[in-house]
Amino acid sequence: MVIKIYNTLGREKQIFKPLKEGKILMYQCGPTVYWTQHIGNMRAVVLADFIVRSLQYADYDVTLVRNYTDVGHLTSDEDEGEDKIEKGVRREGISPKELTEKYINLYNKDIKSLNALPPDICPRATEYIPEMIDMVKILLDKGLAYTTDLAVYFDTSKAKDYHRLSGQKTEENIQGAGSGEISDSNKKNPEDFALWFFRAGEHKNAIQHWESPFQSPLVSNGDGFPGWHIECSAMAKKNLGNTIDIHMGGIEHIPVHHTNEIAQSENANGVPYVNYWIHNEHLLVDNAKMSKSEGTSFSLAEVEEKGFDPLVLRYFFLQAHYRSKQNFTWEALEAAQKSLANLYKQVSKMGTEYGEINKKYQEKFMSQLADDFNTPQALATFYEMIQSDISPEDKLATIFDFDEVLGLKICEKVKLLREEEKGFIVPEEIQKLVSAREEARQNKDWKESDKLRDEISVQGFEVLDTPEGPKIVKK
Repeated sequence: MVIKIYNTLGREKQIFKPLKEGKILMYQCGPTVYWTQHIGNMRAVVLADFIVRSLQYADYDVTLVRNYTDVGHLTSDEDEGEDKIEKGVRREGISPKELTEKYINLYNKDIKSLNALPPDICPRATEYIPEMIDMVKILLDKGLAYTTDLAVYFDTSKAKDYHRLSGQKTEENIQGAGSGEISDSNKKNPEDFALWFFRAGEHKNAIQHWESPFQSPLVSNGDGFPGWHIECSAMAKKNLGNTIDIHMGGIEHIPVHHTNEIAQSENANGVPYVNYWIHNEHLLVDNAKMSKSEGTSFSLAEVEEKGFDPLVLRYFFLQAHYRSKQNFTWEALEAAQKSLANLYKQVSKMGTEYGEINKKYQEKFMSQLADDFNTPQALATFYEMIQSDISPEDKLATIFDFDEVLGLKICEKVKLLREEEKGFIVPEEIQKLVSAREEARQNKDWKESDKLRDEISVQGFEVLDTPEGPKIVKK
């Protein structure tokens, strides 16, 4: 199957050719773990999951790396402001380790609820400090970076074709970044970005810091912390190599974060960094940017509190292409809920006998996946097949085959519906375990919740979380 990907680097759809036949190395920028991730971040996870599933469906062996930023991301992406982790520490009065662990666990719970496959590797920035220091040393040795009293900077004037990802000019990028004030007067160029911050100046009281070989008269032993951009470059290199097939992230990363990743990686490693750049568009709420102050930066927990299964949100996300903006409203989510419930009911009435996967519809479905991972068209083909006159047995086989990509847990949900129709007696001890698990979930004690779920599973039952509450089915 010939796959075409819209490559931001070339600003066109290009035929995908992996570095190694049958294998794909993919990196997605992960969350800065200082706060609960909003549903816009969850959309990025679901869209990346759809892409990974599509590539696996095409028989590629995909290695996905998604990082956790647990240090170094300032409130401004342009090296200004305070560290977001420190901001979270002050807000909650706990240690950086406790804070990041809390929000990593919550993030992982959310992506599991959305039925997103876990990444193969989940590096934490704080575990890769030596690799970051090594990369900075290489850039200094090559004369591509320089040191001030406050930081080590990459010299963007020495980077070849620095703006090729964004297509911007230097003056446009500075204006777009809002960099009217430069916090370090010794920076050579306004666009130069920090590779390493010394524990000095506005960062003199930094909570997270490490020794380094870099020198500043204001600190001893190069004491400081890495810049945000160097983190992804070091983690990608360590886990995937100097050149990778696909790098994915939000469009907001194009002019600064990803531009800087390319500059430092290619100048340090001497080879191309990424062959295909994939960028997803933003999720809007009521046709406006999500905002905490406006109360529209919704979390998955808030969606669940309103009675929606996380899979309804996944289904909603699949209705728009990753390169298109998508507008979230509660009315749109209700429509998605009705549509998905109707799908489960339709499939539950098709019987239990499986036939053969319909090749005609499978080829059409695969062609939509191959066309820059066109989710709306893939869903359209899915429903066209359901409404066709092929046998119920073949429909069932084809539905479950397509769901390997869609990830809507159709088989599991249909099983639940059929169990409800049959009716069965749940032992009292199982009911007690389910009640205890639900209480743990309400208290956000996910460790206890998972433990109780495993106990229920050992005894031959399974708990399915639905908008109406927990449902118990036999395994």
